Amino acid sequence: MSEDASAMRQSIIPARLRGIDPAVAIAFGCIILLLLGGSLYSRNFLSPDYLLQQLKVASFLGVIATGMMVVILLGQIDLSVPWVVTAGAMMACAATAYGTSGSAFAIPFGIICGAVIGAFNGAAVAYLRIPSMIITLATNAVVQGLMVVYTGGFSPQDSASPAMRFIATGYVIPSVPNGVVVWLIIGILAIFLLTRTTFGRSLYAIGNRERAAYMSGIDTRRITMLAFVISGALSALGGVLLAGYASKASQSMGDAYLLPSIAAVVLGGTHVLGGKGSYLGTIAGVILITLLQSILSVMQIEEAGRQLIYGAVIVCMLLLYGRQKLA
Repeated sequence: MSEDASAMRQSIIPARLRGIDPAVAIAFGCIILLLLGGSLYSRNFLSPDYLLQQLKVASFLGVIATGMMVVILLGQIDLSVPWVVTAGAMMACAATAYGTSGSAFAIPFGIICGAVIGAFNGAAVAYLRIPSMIITLATNAVVQGLMVVYTGGFSPQDSASPAMRFIATGYVIPSVPNGVVVWLIIGILAIFLLTRTTFGRSLYAIGNRERAAYMSGIDTRRITMLAFVISGALSALGGVLLAGYASKASQSMGDAYLLPSIAAVVLGGTHVLGGKGSYLGTIAGVILITLLQSILSVMQIEEAGRQLIYGAVIVCMLLLYGRQKLA
């Protein structure tokens, strides 16, 4: 009888919908509920201008969460995100102090600084076998110390270059912020990387079972190191965008992006123990977190309350996916 019921459900559900990850569907469902709930609270919540503004804010988190997703697919974690974001912003702004040539090189210099930090994390995890949670947390503290020494403990005095402000707040496409365009480009590249390349397939294989991936001929060390380089570079790019948005870098500007970036990835259905996840889910998670932040701000929920909510979400998803992974 159960087989007949299952066959009936299969015939009712369209073929395209059968392969949708339930977590992704739930995330998009929650987005719709938040939009409807917000529209009841404020009539402007569904206005095109407001939605574009939220998408612009989401683009910064989306870029950072892309790098986090790559690392989580391995079954690892990158806790150095806060100060890699800050370091990328500070170093990009610092380059502008060296005139026209410095301004021209500001954006790539900030990204390169993040990639170097990511390479250090990746080498420690891949070759020294240090747990990613430990080494990235330590790296975050080291980078924080270096940035404090660099600034002398004061707010950085260097401002963002015109190019940084343009890619964060300008418009190449009418009515579409450049930050959204940057996230779109990063997203397209991420989808191609994860679905059409050997590197992407290797990420999933290592996340499912690293030993089996190694025995099948995958260079697990190189893939792991590259994943952390990507995470560091994208975190720094997120910092560059934030600096361009605010016209300057600031101390601890990346602190607000650690838990949201992790929450966005796991809300979108990426297993926190690695091996499964889609970028569509990460997009849904980023938008969901951004809308949730907006509603919590309107409700005047303090930052501590927001962090509590993000932490609870991560714990719940860890319990859910952890049980599935061990089953």
